[in-house]
Formats: sequence, C-alpha cells, structure tokens
Amino acid sequence: MHEPIPTLTLPSGANVPRLGQGTWGMGENAVAEAGEIDALRHGISLGMTLVDTAEMYAEGGAEIVTGKAIAGMRENTFLVSKVYPWNASRKGTIEACERSLKRLGADRIDLYLLHWRGEHPLSDTVAAFETLKRDGRIGAWGVSNFDTDDMRELLSVPDGENCAANQVLYNLGRRGIEFDLLPFCREHTIPIMAYSPIEQGRLLTHPRLIDIAKAYQATPAQVALSFVLRQPGIIAIPKSSNPHRIAENRDATDLHITEDDWKDLDAAFPPPKRKTALAML
Repeated sequence: MHEPIPTLTLPSGANVPRLGQGTWGMGENAVAEAGEIDALRHGISLGMTLVDTAEMYAEGGAEIVTGKAIAGMRENTFLVSKVYPWNASRKGTIEACERSLKRLGADRIDLYLLHWRGEHPLSDTVAAFETLKRDGRIGAWGVSNFDTDDMRELLSVPDGENCAANQVLYNLGRRGIEFDLLPFCREHTIPIMAYSPIEQGRLLTHPRLIDIAKAYQATPAQVALSFVLRQPGIIAIPKSSNPHRIAENRDATDLHITEDDWKDLDAAFPPPKRKTALAML
C-alpha cells in the first residue's frame, strides 16, 4: 500500500499534492499524443493530480494534450498553466488566458503563472491576473523563474502579495535557491514548484546517487525526487510519458532515507555557500 502523497496548502487555500506532473515536451508529435494522454491519466489515477503546462510548450500543443487527458477528470485535477512574458500586458494576459482555456477545454485554470520576467510592468500583469481571478477564469496566480530581487519587486506592487507560487529549476544538482530564494519564499509563505527535479535525467548517472538508491532498492530518480519532496514548501513536477516511470515517481513518496545518507548526498551535491544567479533551463 502506498503512503498518501504529501500535500501543501497554497496561499489561495487550495490543497494540492506535492508531487505532480509536468508536460514540457508533450504535444510536439501527433504520433506520441495518445501515449502522452494515457500517461497523464495514469499519473492522475495514482494521485498526481496537479498537472503543469504552458502556452509555450509546443506552442499550445501541450495544453491540448493536457485538455484531452483531463477530460472527464477535471474535478479531480489541479490545473497549472503559464503566460508568455511578451503576452503579459493587462490586455494580453487576459487574451492569452482565454486561448489557453480554449486549448485546455476548461473554464478555469487553477493556478496561472507568468513564465518569466519580460518587458511588461509587473503591476500590469498582476492587475490582469487579479481581473481573471475576480472573473473566475483562474483560481490563483503566481510566477516562474523569479529570483529573490524579482520576488521583492513583485511583492511591492499592488496585490503582489497575492502571489501563490514561484516555479523554478530545483534539484540535487541545482541547489542555488537554498541560499536566499527558498528562505525568502518560506518567509512570505509562497510555495516553490520545482521543475526538472531530476535534471531531465542527467543526475541519474552520479555514482553516489546510484549507490544510495541501490541501498533502498530504489532508482536514482526516486532518490532525487525524494530529496526535493524532503524540503518543506516545495512541489515537484517531474515529466514522463512512460507509465512505468510515472509509477516509479509515485513510489518516491514512500522512501524513507536516513539522515546519514542525506549527509552523504550533501557531500556529493553540496548546498550553496553564496548567492548564485537563478538557474534556468
């Protein structure tokens, strides 16, 4: 029997699983679509009901795949999407959201994010987000790829304190946010969503990670996911179109790794000792 997936309550009051599913790379190949839909539905059936997508992914193709995957399961799914920065004016944000809703076949996006900083003033983007929220088109809004200074600026604009999440690159090999961004977001009760929590597979050949995984009869990916989930206030959104790997991701929540082994991983993947630029993929 699985242990329940740990949950987190967003500032909006929504309770979400801390292990969700990403869709970056989906929607790019019509031949793969049926498998991608089945994979997302399999993950949802296992409790990974938070699904993250964006208008950027395959220029809307991933939103179409996501919409097909959640058809008939919308009430059990927490839907996240993102607006391109060049669309994030007051008017453009609302128009982009409407296009995303159409592709998703939905009447509401549960969490709508600004994908990264762009040319439009944050005050305009936030005003548009607040309008969408009042109109019931989104449940809450947040940002992605925002470093600490970006977050400070965001919180200084009208209604900026309503930010419900910051989605950034975070994994064993990309621990820079632990120095300042993660503490800042915790101080302001803003959850972090960790994209690429296994570094698109590049972490998985590390000898120490392999050794520790073997000791727990687990995979290196499961240990890497367990590391992210060990951190309070963080949601992991691994992407996979492989049902077996999706089941492995779900099993990562059942791992109980000793403090000694976490210390060994700290030695292999040292935490930051100074401020570094926010990593992005």
